[in-house]
Amino acid sequence: MVHQLAGRLNSIDPQAGEALRIVSYFDVLIARGVGLDGLLRGAALLSGTVAGAEIRGRVTRRDPDGHAPADAADARRRSSPRSHDTWTVWLERDGEPGPDDDMIAERLALGVYLLEERRRPDSGIDAIIDPNRSAAERAVFLARHRTDPETRVRVLATPADAADTGAPSAIVPTRYGLLKATLDRSGRLAPPEPAGLGTWVRADRAPESWDAAIIALRLTAPDTPTVDATDLGAMLLLAQAHDPQAPHEDVRALAALDQRSSDVLRTLVEADSIRSAAGTLGMHHSTVQARHEALTATLGYDPRTTTGRMRYTAAALLLRLIDPITPARTPSA
Repeated sequence: MVHQLAGRLNSIDPQAGEALRIVSYFDVLIARGVGLDGLLRGAALLSGTVAGAEIRGRVTRRDPDGHAPADAADARRRSSPRSHDTWTVWLERDGEPGPDDDMIAERLALGVYLLEERRRPDSGIDAIIDPNRSAAERAVFLARHRTDPETRVRVLATPADAADTGAPSAIVPTRYGLLKATLDRSGRLAPPEPAGLGTWVRADRAPESWDAAIIALRLTAPDTPTVDATDLGAMLLLAQAHDPQAPHEDVRALAALDQRSSDVLRTLVEADSIRSAAGTLGMHHSTVQARHEALTATLGYDPRTTTGRMRYTAAALLLRLIDPITPARTPSA
């Protein structure tokens, strides 16, 4: 899905398409759990030049072939450096920075940030929300945060570059890219928007809340920047069963519509009558009637019937789960 999106973007805006390709490349590396060497090799390959990192005084460099350069680390000018508390990453250039240096350095920095976060003695939020961990394993990490397995908690989902709330959090890879997970034990946290609020569960069932929080985040919009998964009701079950890599034919049909057709369809579904829809759209009644008939043929169902409205509502919700996400930035120092 991401590769298809990158291809479409590249035909419209080559720079945006390349940026998404870089984001996707590093997200895969991070999701696979590669170490510093793998991140530097990836950055060097994408940039076509040496990528370096200095972590707690130790310098590591890799060239595009994956080898350690023979020349000194200070022989070249550092391009697009990024720094945090105990580390710095950079690319090395003899001349001007490459067009993608900033994006590559940003994703390299985010990868190193995550590596360092995992070294912290108080880390473990990613383990607490990992469905592949046993309840007993999650209990060990919950103990680090002084949380009993039976305590009611919920997990919040925000973009990876969102400001910290002061509660335990971690940046973790998901099928939608890197997101920040925050453990809410009080219900009084005010996460930065956009934010998805997971369902309240026992702490040892935190993965269920995290899954719901991700879905809620995907359903945020400018007019609803915070979505509570609890408010979705039975629709949450539908969203959880949805596979964004293989969307239902109803979802594909909506995705294929142009913006004007989408606006007409939404108005037809929401209006009391076709005449009312025509008034809202500023179109002639007969024109809207013709568009209604054409849309019915395209969708394979009448969107104004009770069943049709249900199918449209479900498909529209699931379509929002496969929209592109905004790439995250490295948390600032």
